[in-house]
Amino acid sequence: MTDLFEAAAQLAARALSILIDNGTVITRAMMNQAMASAFGGSDATGRWTQRESFEVLEHALALNLTSRRGAAFSRDDLGKAMEIASRLPTQTVRSEDQIDWQQFSTPVDLAAVAVMLANAQPDDIVLEPSAGNGLLIAQLPHVAQLQLNELDEVRRSRLADIFPGVSITGHDGAAIASTLGGQTRPSLILMNPPFSRSLGRGADHLAAVRHLAAAITHLRAGGRIAAIMPDWFAPSARMREIFENTLAPVTVRSSIRLEQAYTRHGTSIAVRLYVLDKVPGTRSPATIQRRDVAALVSSLEITPRAELIDEKRPATAPAKAISLFGATRNAKPAAPRIFRAPARNDVLPVGYTALETPAPLLEQAGVYLPYRPSRVIFDTAGEHPTALVESVAMGSIPAPIPQHIPQLPERTVSERLLSASQLETVVYAGHAWSQWLPGTFRPDPEGVGLLIDEEGASYRKGFFLGDGTGAGKGRQVAASILDNWLQGRRRAIWISKNEPLLDDARRDWAALGGLAADVQSLSRWKIHEPLTLDEGVLFVSYPTLRSARGDHSRLEQLIRWAGEDFDGVIAFDEAHEMGGVAGGEGASGKGIGGTKKGSQQGIAGVL
Repeated sequence: MTDLFEAAAQLAARALSILIDNGTVITRAMMNQAMASAFGGSDATGRWTQRESFEVLEHALALNLTSRRGAAFSRDDLGKAMEIASRLPTQTVRSEDQIDWQQFSTPVDLAAVAVMLANAQPDDIVLEPSAGNGLLIAQLPHVAQLQLNELDEVRRSRLADIFPGVSITGHDGAAIASTLGGQTRPSLILMNPPFSRSLGRGADHLAAVRHLAAAITHLRAGGRIAAIMPDWFAPSARMREIFENTLAPVTVRSSIRLEQAYTRHGTSIAVRLYVLDKVPGTRSPATIQRRDVAALVSSLEITPRAELIDEKRPATAPAKAISLFGATRNAKPAAPRIFRAPARNDVLPVGYTALETPAPLLEQAGVYLPYRPSRVIFDTAGEHPTALVESVAMGSIPAPIPQHIPQLPERTVSERLLSASQLETVVYAGHAWSQWLPGTFRPDPEGVGLLIDEEGASYRKGFFLGDGTGAGKGRQVAASILDNWLQGRRRAIWISKNEPLLDDARRDWAALGGLAADVQSLSRWKIHEPLTLDEGVLFVSYPTLRSARGDHSRLEQLIRWAGEDFDGVIAFDEAHEMGGVAGGEGASGKGIGGTKKGSQQGIAGVL
């Protein structure tokens, strides 16, 4: 039995669905007209509310999308969803119930991405544990069976109108592993759970995790989940244990972060989309980060589905009888055979799009902004393991448009071993090194500067990296050296604070595809010996660099090895160790000769 309110809402939804189908740009005025006509009065008379008009719009949208469903979902269907999304008004009104129950429906273009990556098959049994108004599931192609679960009674009535004849239950999505235990287990789950509210718990910052864990338990072995999750659900330092424990039974096929996917739904929160298969495998893949769905489309890859596993326990053969008086011998287990994937050594350019207009600033927190590359969007970049921020003042100044395209090993690019912020460093370092300072110069014999000289030499521009703790500066240095290495500049100098950091340098170099043996310490050779290293990364500590013995010095030894035509990278890690290079007047007054002498360690580095 349908009450009058439901009947009126269905009438308004069908009127709006026709407008959507005709390609009309939906406005608030059109929504108000449809509602007033169906309910017999305006919102001013109390017949309906503005929030209810947006609920009816979602009802209309789901009706329209279900009418378009076919046997498969293609990229063309994604384009149509994006076009429809562009014609919808921004949701600017919320109700207390919506906030209490975290009822933020999935935007139509984001839902299309989830459906495409879910890669539904005709024989799938599909579950949506928090179905809402049906927007996430509405674009799903035809499947064997659809199971919908929604706690809210009003939304369940809409689902019955949108999906007639489909099984609809009203359980807590965090408990479906038990409450839906009597139903056939799904082979595919699409879900957008409440992020921070749970039934019986109220505010619950782990609500989404509880829903996802229940879905993974309920999913058939070999099945797939496409889950929209809160931004904090990631393998960060704070959430790593929860993330890995929750995803222990699955393989993460895709990990996507979208910064502004919910803008038209009235919120600027970032969200993550995970594609999970219930088979053993990796839980921490690289993450594709984009501003919105439009920027994501070219990077989407549909992964094949895993084979569904029959969960019936196989019959076991009866055990052989053992004599009470005979000896038994335990068979020695065979040693496992180790298979190693072949190394991939192809070199690929790092693809990116340079932005004529700087990327928009993210949401400010105090005097800081979340860091984002302001002028480049990378085709394949990993997610940084920790959150990076910058001051509001620095964030307000966009970087210049770069020209340099780094060259890195195929594995480094395809497996996203560098985050977007780290790749940005490689791009801008290479961009700077490809330029020359105007004019010609000669070294100042009385100091550490340069003097303008028409008969002097040209000097390249340098690049200063001012990132703080957690940015991964060692990996940024290694990547910049590797970019030059793969372009034929096979000699580099890596100067750092002390000798124990050699192991860190080797670790960062090897992580990106180099060999640890490529990085050799200058202290391997005696101070008077010529360096027998034809190519490689020469690691030098600042104390070693300033050392001398008789007529020999490490600085001269290093210069001889580099040669006059040296064009590789010279990286000054921990550059603050060169402080005081210019000398000057100290806190206790002038030193001998009128000024305080410059730091010998700093002078050695600059020279």
